[in-house]
Amino acid sequence: MDTGAMYRAITWTTLHRGIDLSDDEALTRVAASVRIDVGPPAPGSIEACTITVDGEDVTARLRQPEVESAVSLVSRVAGVREALVRAQRDLAGRRPVVMAGRDIGTVVLPDADLKVYLDASVEERARRRYEELSALGQDVTPESVLEDLRRRDRIDSRRPVSPLRAAPDAVVIDTNDLSLDQVVQRILELVEESS
Repeated sequence: MDTGAMYRAITWTTLHRGIDLSDDEALTRVAASVRIDVGPPAPGSIEACTITVDGEDVTARLRQPEVESAVSLVSRVAGVREALVRAQRDLAGRRPVVMAGRDIGTVVLPDADLKVYLDASVEERARRRYEELSALGQDVTPESVLEDLRRRDRIDSRRPVSPLRAAPDAVVIDTNDLSLDQVVQRILELVEESS
């Protein structure tokens, strides 16, 4: 489960409703009042899951440039994080789950059986994101994607609530020179070792 999609869903909802992104109280009210459901990906989707907000499938809207550029501003708000952490813990409590996000091992599931922190240089992450967004037909440049990731990293690593960092007991995997299959294989080995 990609928890970042949940933050994007709240961001899309606030933008859709015309809420001021500097109004922390309004953002908190939205996060606390909407119902976000996470389901399996739609057939043929490149997304890791399907996200609905109050019953409306918003998955296709979550990678829009305006959502991408605003998500760190919304996710930095303590009340938004509190509401979504509760929802994420609730989802994890219902069934076994692989959960991805910037604070899963440190805040959301600090007692998880296995914590893996995937790392890569900002340049490599930007290259991957550029390819992903281009495949979705978005009109972006490699430079704009790189700058956006640098901005998000600054915001996410400096926020006072749930800053981006590896949990002390996480296994850190540098993915710069690894293929997706190699990363998956390494994680599967870690799962087997922890069983």
